[in-house]
Amino acid sequence: MKVIKPDSSDQADYNYTSVFLAGSIEMGVAEDWQSTVEKRLSNLPLTIYNPRRVSWDSSWEQRESNPQFRYQVNWEMDKLEKADIAFFYFVGGTKSPISLLELGWRGSQGDCIVCCPDDFWRKGNVEIVCSRFNIPLFNDFEKAVASLESALINKINQY
Repeated sequence: MKVIKPDSSDQADYNYTSVFLAGSIEMGVAEDWQSTVEKRLSNLPLTIYNPRRVSWDSSWEQRESNPQFRYQVNWEMDKLEKADIAFFYFVGGTKSPISLLELGWRGSQGDCIVCCPDDFWRKGNVEIVCSRFNIPLFNDFEKAVASLESALINKINQY
């Protein structure tokens, strides 16, 4: 398994099945659920694209003219588009507007799995997108990760 983050020194992809970990990152609000998923999938030959930077600087102006911000957004869009599966986790108590935008965009392309507990502020929007694009939707994080693991194993076995 290889984990690639926007600030990883090695950005080279393996020729493995890949997953993008989309969803809540809000620093100080959302737990680092991405590390939990990485540990769960560590025995599989795959590439994980994790947008949670080690070196995020909250003072960066969120404008296209800011090179660090532009790089982050383009990195996420490139990897989200490239990934075999996109896994979304909308953590309760977060807002995650960018993740909602990404779900709307990637959802129409297929191969997504979504976890959205009932206490996520826009649960209804997530339900409708998932229903519209026939995306598996889970309330429970452990069940969602188990579904992701199963889907990845199926993809790995197809190669």
